[in-house]
Amino acid sequence: MQFCVAQSAFSSDIAKTMRRLPPLRALEAFIRVARLGSSKAAAAELALSAPALSRRIKSLEDHIGKPLFERRNQAMVLNDDGQTLLEAVAPAMETIGEAVDQMTVSGGDLRLRLGVLPLFGATRLVPRLPELRKLYPKLHIDVDTSTHAENMLGDVIDAAIIIADHVDPNLYSVKLDSNKVYAIAAKELVNGPNAIKTPDELEGHNILIHSDMAKAFDRWKEAVGKPDLDPANVDQMNSGPLMLEAAAQGLGVAIMHGGHFSDANDPRLARLFDYDIDSPYSYWFVCRKRDKKNRAVRIFHDWVVKAGL
Repeated sequence: MQFCVAQSAFSSDIAKTMRRLPPLRALEAFIRVARLGSSKAAAAELALSAPALSRRIKSLEDHIGKPLFERRNQAMVLNDDGQTLLEAVAPAMETIGEAVDQMTVSGGDLRLRLGVLPLFGATRLVPRLPELRKLYPKLHIDVDTSTHAENMLGDVIDAAIIIADHVDPNLYSVKLDSNKVYAIAAKELVNGPNAIKTPDELEGHNILIHSDMAKAFDRWKEAVGKPDLDPANVDQMNSGPLMLEAAAQGLGVAIMHGGHFSDANDPRLARLFDYDIDSPYSYWFVCRKRDKKNRAVRIFHDWVVKAGL
């Protein structure tokens, strides 16, 4: 009888401990919002509606008994309590995820969750993936084309290929290339009767730049000796393929990487001018330092570097 009482008390203690844990889905939503800084972006990554995400965050705040974020227009910024909680629970959630991943690997298969930008993926990565498949037929890759993939490392993805002017030193990174900045336009603006002959003439045209690569246009203007160049308009897009298509349709002159131009191999497009301008941005392979030990990450990293993508 005493044993039964002790067992019952022990079970009760466990139950009380378990009841103190908030739902894992609420913690997952909290970590995602904390890393992305946006409830809208976090909801998209979790495939949730905005109200559903808000309910998960509120349930966690209600469970803890205090707010975890400062709401600023569209942004959500961790307060001190939120930062303390993130530092405490994020490593534990990552450990849980890694343990589940290890348990779900079957038949020797390996799975890599990779973040890659659409243009790089379509023109440089996917055409070379058959080579990787021949070397490692059991390696499978789930691709995420979201922007700012570095913010999702350890959460949604294991590794990423990003384009950036610098990388967080807390991450493991390898620079994959160096780029040149080109002015790219529809062929009729290069060779036709209304061809643009000098950079000064861009003041009457629309300029297309990538919203995450504004420094490229500044670098280009400085290199051509026109730092104060004032075009008719500057339109921003967050997609390289869309920029190329817009330029091909005559909607503006795209200031972007020469590699994107050559990889696209679009006969409707041509390069303006003949300036050789180094870009402040490069492609990088990135992952968390601890994930470099992950076999799938290591295999992909070694292949990317050796293949010279």
